[in-house]
Amino acid sequence: MNFFSVKNITKRYAAHTALSNVSIEVPPQSIFGLLGPNGAGKTSLIRIINQITAPDEGEVFFGSEKLAPYHVEKIGYLPEERGLYKKMKVGEQALYLARLKGVSKADAMKRLKYWFEKFEIQAWWNKKVEELSKGMQQKVQFIVTIIHEPSLLIFDEPFSGFDPINVNLLKDEILNLRKNGATIIFSTHNMASVEELCDDIALINNSQKILDGRVKEIKKRYKTNTWSIDFDGYSGMVSEILPPGFSLVNEHTEDELRQIVVTLPGGASQNDLLWALMPRINIHTFKEVIPTMNEIFIKTVNASGRNNINQ
Repeated sequence: MNFFSVKNITKRYAAHTALSNVSIEVPPQSIFGLLGPNGAGKTSLIRIINQITAPDEGEVFFGSEKLAPYHVEKIGYLPEERGLYKKMKVGEQALYLARLKGVSKADAMKRLKYWFEKFEIQAWWNKKVEELSKGMQQKVQFIVTIIHEPSLLIFDEPFSGFDPINVNLLKDEILNLRKNGATIIFSTHNMASVEELCDDIALINNSQKILDGRVKEIKKRYKTNTWSIDFDGYSGMVSEILPPGFSLVNEHTEDELRQIVVTLPGGASQNDLLWALMPRINIHTFKEVIPTMNEIFIKTVNASGRNNINQ
């Protein structure tokens, strides 16, 4: 059974259709990437999941139950536009928001102490939010998002405003949350983070879902039987020693080694390429070229009719 699912959701605003018959299925204890260009419909879907707005058509399910108001207690939402009160003290605000989410004062203090120490921000407890840098505020926002230990977490561009060290810190914590039982919906434009963190993805464009599935399976689906070879020992034209139908995509020299990228014709295997090259060159590395999620994102969105992608 899926932990969370959206069935045939449609949402309209006046003459604009934000979502058109969109369905997604989020497996339990997974990190699910919700992807798409700006204006694709991701935010509208997140607002529906959080019950900020309601769909015009379709249903949302939390496990086997239809989404209901009490499910809000089981959801933690970190929006892209952060919402801390600038004039309040950090500790006072964190405690207030934890209590608002149903955590007892004793448990809230215990949990906040743990997280403030883990993020090394104990000294911020009595500072006003407006005194903190954007990155510092993000850490506090992250803590208050997870403080009630929800079973479903929704992170919208969670790494915005963080330096690389704190990005890695947050990535580790997101992976730990999954390990400890949380299911995570992760909305971002950062395709490198998608490859690193996500188990499954759905790509939305122009209000419609245009791609979904396991990340590993999607990358296999978009493979083109292309291989990269680093070699030396041959100074002639590589195209002259390739079998008929083998296409030389790219060639350059780096660190005294020549590198070529070759696409094989249908029915040919990497062994056919190796047998043709080994008698003539000294091979140092030989690896398959797997498309990145960024390349798949751009290709799929362009194919669906949008050429200007704002990432």
